[in-house]
Amino acid sequence: MSAVVLAWRTEPLLRRCVEALLASVKVEVEVVLVDNGCTNPDLPYLSGLPGVVVAGDGENAGFSAGCNAGVAAASGEFVALVNGDAIVEPTALARLVEVLGDESVGLAAGAVRLADEPELLNSRGNEIHVLGVSWVGGFRERETRTEPTETAGAMGAFVVARRAHWDRLGGFDEHYFAYVEDAEISLRTWRLGLRVLNVPDAVALHGYEFSKVSFKFYLIERNRLMFVTTVWGGRALLLLGGPLLALELVMILLAAKEGWLKDKLRGYGWLWRHRAHLRARRRALQAERAVPDREWMRVLTDRFDTPLINPPGVGLLNALMTTYWRAVRRWV
Repeated sequence: MSAVVLAWRTEPLLRRCVEALLASVKVEVEVVLVDNGCTNPDLPYLSGLPGVVVAGDGENAGFSAGCNAGVAAASGEFVALVNGDAIVEPTALARLVEVLGDESVGLAAGAVRLADEPELLNSRGNEIHVLGVSWVGGFRERETRTEPTETAGAMGAFVVARRAHWDRLGGFDEHYFAYVEDAEISLRTWRLGLRVLNVPDAVALHGYEFSKVSFKFYLIERNRLMFVTTVWGGRALLLLGGPLLALELVMILLAAKEGWLKDKLRGYGWLWRHRAHLRARRRALQAERAVPDREWMRVLTDRFDTPLINPPGVGLLNALMTTYWRAVRRWV
């Protein structure tokens, strides 16, 4: 199998990441190291290790394009995406490949734990809201599961797919640049009739930090709107039109309060300039859907329940959204 690792900027855990992958047991691992603007001095050493293939041109092409370049250079039947700040346990990759032996599974994601507090989860799978917001599920919880569980989204920091499934999806849409692309391929997997599983005994330790910078919020908000308008079906968008507009107002108020309103408005400009791509993308994704919206949308949540996202009036928003969604979802 092949493990794609993006190397960006200093990436202080990069050496431990690559060496851990090469030390995997029960599976032979090729590491595809993508130089995505890496300044880590270990990069030349790691590039020369047996089992390491180098891709990328040293420029930051974004997470989406970087992963695509890495998979293009990979030779394995299975491909893993592993963050450069994630340290996988020796049996983790083999365990995820084992789970993918069930042909009903399209994506198998590991249980990602916090590197500085390994007894706590970073993610047991990502939550995806019916309005398109995605966040890490189980953040700072202790692991209680013993068997793989279905999850709406696979965290892109540590996930494995068959190469054939990746190719069927066409990889990531590079217009995302970074953020939300893992949510898109996860829901597209569900829409194709395959499951997304999170596996508690396939562990990676992640040097995770939730940074609140305006450019990140620009990408997340812009990409959320691209995600919803291309993946959700027409009837779902019609039924969710009011709540989506209400969320936009909430996010505008939040952006104004936290000082990134210009970035929120900048996202609208980007979406308008790329409207031709959005139309073409929507046509392609609606045409590939094999499962009706009312079936695959069961994996979505109607509640914001993460400490990482706390919009104004979240309690009222949850109450209203839960009531509304339960009333209308039968008509999706």
